[in-house]
Amino acid sequence: FINPSGLMAKGRNLFNATEASGEPIVGVANQNGIGAIHHQQLEASNVNIVEEMVNMITGQRAYEMNSKVIQTGDQMLQSTVAIR
Repeated sequence: FINPSGLMAKGRNLFNATEASGEPIVGVANQNGIGAIHHQQLEASNVNIVEEMVNMITGQRAYEMNSKVIQTGDQMLQSTVAIR
């Protein structure tokens, strides 16, 4: 495309051509200025692993705290029933 930033994002890495993007340029890779295709290449991840690990640990701690609250509430109800 003459203007790749003019493409309209559809989601899930899909795009539609728009008037701003222009018509697609069709050709053979590596010829006449058309982009290259590289095999055995890994795409760089857009995930911040440290941030994701911190979020996972935070979620785990929140789950543990909620579990303890439920357990304590259950114990209190058992004690209340035992008193009656």
